[in-house]
Amino acid sequence: MYRRRPKYLNLTEIRLPLPAIVSVLHRISGAFLFFPGIPILLYGLQMLLDSPESYSEAYILLAWIPVKVVLTFLLWFFMHHLCAGIRHLALDLHFGEGLGQSRKSSVLVFLFSIILTLLFGAGIW
Repeated sequence: MYRRRPKYLNLTEIRLPLPAIVSVLHRISGAFLFFPGIPILLYGLQMLLDSPESYSEAYILLAWIPVKVVLTFLLWFFMHHLCAGIRHLALDLHFGEGLGQSRKSSVLVFLFSIILTLLFGAGIW
């Protein structure tokens, strides 16, 4: 039997479940940690280790509010990627595969990533 397929998908009407959102954000956070995260980390390390003058420049740069905001977002990307990675490892070991358990673990990923970001982000601010 021939079924007519839609000509296009309206992505604004698709509602993903929470575990799918956590999985997509895990991939996005990994990409953001790779491209802007690694160069920023290496540049900051170079500034800190190059000379006393560049160390003081890095110290002044880190006191700037937009830099603190960017570092806080990078910290959340890292914490979310860490928590979601632990969740994916548990799923690979067949822990929490049920629908209810999967939803609860997704909520816990968001909760723990925000709590850890607030705890470690206090050192940035």
